[in-house]
Amino acid sequence: MGRFLYEKSISYQGNLIIPFLLTRVGGEIIYSYALLCAQGYKNQFHKAKNPSGLCSNNLREIIEIAENHLDQNQDSSLDNDYFQQRYTYQNNLIILHQERGKCYYDHYLPHELRNIAAPTLFTDPDDCMNWIKQRLDSHRVS
Repeated sequence: MGRFLYEKSISYQGNLIIPFLLTRVGGEIIYSYALLCAQGYKNQFHKAKNPSGLCSNNLREIIEIAENHLDQNQDSSLDNDYFQQRYTYQNNLIILHQERGKCYYDHYLPHELRNIAAPTLFTDPDDCMNWIKQRLDSHRVS
């Protein structure tokens, strides 16, 4: 499996649809997808890889497959966009969210849907992103 293509991810009804390169067949790329859910572990599809079982050789089509699957199988959708402030830095996914004057973040590695965010609070999203970038830059191998 290739890395998660966070930069091609789409927020949809309280979910983040994340395509990834599944395999190559005869020189053609086959894509699949994974999901993150704003409700976290309360949602059956949180961190699920390809719950529809369908793949595609087209990125737009794999997003449509995921959207259709969610439309047919998700009990409810969220109006607020938990994934609105998301960034890709060094192929890592960073999701910022603010609540009651504090800024929190989630941090996912390029090849793993495991939140590795440190328990650090910020008052400003820019301070949060700068702190994350400094940590990632310090671990970068030249």
